[in-house]
Amino acid sequence: MSVFIDPPAWPGPRGLLWSHLISDASYAELHAFARALGVSERAFERDHYDVPETLYSRALHLGAAPVPARTIVARLHAAGLRRRKNAQPRVAIPGPDGN
Repeated sequence: MSVFIDPPAWPGPRGLLWSHLISDASYAELHAFARALGVSERAFERDHYDVPETLYSRALHLGAAPVPARTIVARLHAAGLRRRKNAQPRVAIPGPDGN
């Protein structure tokens, strides 16, 4: 399993601190892990789940590897799974020869 979680450090709803849960293998693996953890699909945001501090220890117990926050984004990029906020679709611009 290639699931990672950063320490709860991000302020969020209900006065809790939140972590980011990712997979560097696939979204299917991430969704399956989140279900096992008991995290609602509504907590999925583009390429990660927001996880409240109350579930951090359980995530580790289930096998998520603890990593620094900066590692989360790096692993997503390296795996080609990063989905940027407000990302614009790439448009091919034809060259001078029309290709």
